[in-house]
Amino acid sequence: MLLGLGTAPSFRLDHRMADLVFCEPTELYNILNQVTKLSRLTEPNYLCLFDVRSKWEYDESHVITALRVKKKGGEYLIPESVDLECVKYCVVYDNNTSFMEMFVKDAVSEEEEEDEEDNTNERGKDLVSGAAVEYGRILTQLTHHPVYILRGGYERFSGLYHFFRTQKIIWMPQELDAFQPYPIEIIPGKIFLGDFSQACNPKVQKDLRINAHVNVSMETSPFFVDDPDRLLHIQIEDSSESKIFPFLRHLCHFIEIHLHLGSVVLVFSTQGISRSCAAMVAFLMHKNQETLKRSWAHVKNCKNNMRPNWGLVTQLLEWEKIVLGNFVTDISDPLY
Repeated sequence: MLLGLGTAPSFRLDHRMADLVFCEPTELYNILNQVTKLSRLTEPNYLCLFDVRSKWEYDESHVITALRVKKKGGEYLIPESVDLECVKYCVVYDNNTSFMEMFVKDAVSEEEEEDEEDNTNERGKDLVSGAAVEYGRILTQLTHHPVYILRGGYERFSGLYHFFRTQKIIWMPQELDAFQPYPIEIIPGKIFLGDFSQACNPKVQKDLRINAHVNVSMETSPFFVDDPDRLLHIQIEDSSESKIFPFLRHLCHFIEIHLHLGSVVLVFSTQGISRSCAAMVAFLMHKNQETLKRSWAHVKNCKNNMRPNWGLVTQLLEWEKIVLGNFVTDISDPLY
């Protein structure tokens, strides 16, 4: 599933609940790491993340910026500080909501549910543990945008992205201003797309378990120096005159080898919005044998500020002819 950050989100949708949808952990990860000049978390109406676990679980650790959902008289409360009508992303998580639970909630009658609980304790646990779904249904009545349920809940997300756990409850504006986003995840757990500063950050390399770099810039990063097996440095300027096309076959081969070896690859350029994005689009075209338009949409959905220059776009069209045997994408129809 791809995260529609540039336009409307595109998640798996339960046809019985048009406004309540699932998002994968990688999608929440990418929401947390979007940037303009600063992290988008600084925008008051960008993301509202709700934690419906118990108070002691929340206090022990939660996802950064998450608000704990409180109850009064057995009823969930809506935080008064949030204008839900204006929030772009409302995301709710509990401990471990599963995909099937959303279907079971609607598909199983009360009588069948009782039978299930009598016959299968494990299923019974699933049926009564949907706090995220329950709260999400309430939120759908208060917002114009879809409400997202985090698949696998806190357990799965924190297992994949332990560095986003926190005990911090209140975030001051200046703290959000100083928040340093991580590279965007293009292929979960395998390929990340970032900028030069992220590529030079030892904590990022450690947290994401980066094993190899593809550097599409003139600068030299400190990792994997003199190790051509782990560093591919494509030295081209940030200019519409720069030629990336001659390097694309080698770039795809380099990344493919590392994926085969189980490595985690970081692709980056100076700002992470033009040259590295073009390289990532080219690799996806090659890997999936798909059009420029489709691969472009994949990267755009993951990273909403991508913007390869026009010279790179025309070279990607040439690459499409190599990959598919013909020109398919109409680049006169704006990709941006």
